[in-house]
Amino acid sequence: MSSQSIAARVLASLNVNGVSDFLLSPGSRSQSLALAASQLEKAGLARLFVRLDERSMSFTGLGIAKATNSPVALIVTSGTAVANLFPAVLEAYHSGVPLVLLTADRPARLRGKGANQTTNQVNIFGFAAGCYDIPIDSTDSDAEEIALAALQTALQNRKPVQINVQFDFPLSAAVPEASAQVGKVRRLSLPQSKEQSLAVPVDNHTVVIAGAGGSNARKFAEDANLPLLAEPSSGARSGPNAVTNVLAALEANHSAIRKVVVFGKPTLSRAVQKLISESSVYVEASSTYGQFDPFDNVIARGDLLIPDGRAEDAWLASWQVESTQGAREEFVNFVWEKSDNLILGASDLIRVLDSTASPRDLDVFSNRGLAGIDGTVSTAIGIALAKEEVTALIGDLTLLHDAGGLNLSDLPDFNLRIVVGNDKGGHIFSRLEIAKEVDKESFTRLFSTPQKVDVEKLAGAYGWRYVRCQSLRELSEAWQISGPVIIDYQLDD
Repeated sequence: MSSQSIAARVLASLNVNGVSDFLLSPGSRSQSLALAASQLEKAGLARLFVRLDERSMSFTGLGIAKATNSPVALIVTSGTAVANLFPAVLEAYHSGVPLVLLTADRPARLRGKGANQTTNQVNIFGFAAGCYDIPIDSTDSDAEEIALAALQTALQNRKPVQINVQFDFPLSAAVPEASAQVGKVRRLSLPQSKEQSLAVPVDNHTVVIAGAGGSNARKFAEDANLPLLAEPSSGARSGPNAVTNVLAALEANHSAIRKVVVFGKPTLSRAVQKLISESSVYVEASSTYGQFDPFDNVIARGDLLIPDGRAEDAWLASWQVESTQGAREEFVNFVWEKSDNLILGASDLIRVLDSTASPRDLDVFSNRGLAGIDGTVSTAIGIALAKEEVTALIGDLTLLHDAGGLNLSDLPDFNLRIVVGNDKGGHIFSRLEIAKEVDKESFTRLFSTPQKVDVEKLAGAYGWRYVRCQSLRELSEAWQISGPVIIDYQLDD
């Protein structure tokens, strides 16, 4: 079959089965896929976003998938274009996001022959994405079945999959149109999973811990009358049982804890990790973040945890400890209190929130699968393309790490407020032991990563609004500006 016929049938198969967002980084070998995605968009069946580089594009897709809880397709050409997807693929794998990677390839006969832009793309992502290779001699029905098998794997396992499509000349044509193929493909029928519940005995020596993906923790904690130690990114830091000053309360009560009940994937605090390592652990398996057992001490796990018993009121009351509010704490809590859809970067700021943020019901997003700073700007843009008003709280190094993601080309209007806690370097490393083990000059150069970038000029070059703030009053005024806007908040410490 022709390149365009295969591309049309593959994209129609995905579209009929729930893929309504396609992202593209342009290339020659992928041109039939690009045309097919455009045809679906013109027919009102899908959205298409074109982004200059594959790394930013893939994290934008990750953000859309997180916000919509739906699979998103990424289209790239062959060669290094494919490799640039890897950071987002790893994050998606570890956080349970079903990305569909549509990688265009040369015919198999050219692999290992020195052909231009040709490498071995089959299984290039290893464990992180199952690979489905579509040969150039595939029929329409062959291409459809391979695409559906890949999508079914992605949806059932909540993991990325790669559909590697071999294309030969001619690489594209005006027909057939992908939109005309929609009525010809079959719909998937996914089996319903059965939840296994587990009763967990609770007492006055038990606490509930919620990490990323641990939104069910609040109900369990309230039903059991237990203190809830919920990371800001967990989706559970709300309600009367949520502890505000986690670290101080934990220090005061650590010796009394015997058992922890874990929801999601907690990773922010070493003190919490130490507590988990020393306790009897029960875990509710996360549908997105998988099994949590880094210390090999989980006693039991279930798909749904139900408390057996209730703790006394005095145990819960002992966890209410006042927070100390310095300048950094006041800044992050202002952002926390003002936001309804909040993206948290992997910087020192999320840890400040973890220690001081008051319980509040809001939608929180973060890349906590591997907790890297990769692609945070692009992820935030993806979330903003799916939500009405979004705030991202990130550090200055996180902004610079994904500066290319600020490119607004081909993007529609969206309302994203990027609040940068600018301390001109990596403040987070001051929390590590190495800060006390080496001389100040070596620590500054090797870990603090001092930066001298003019963020205002950076924002202007990419067409973002820009405001520089040095006080909460100025931040409050800047909050009224609609996005895309970068609010550059100066942190002196």
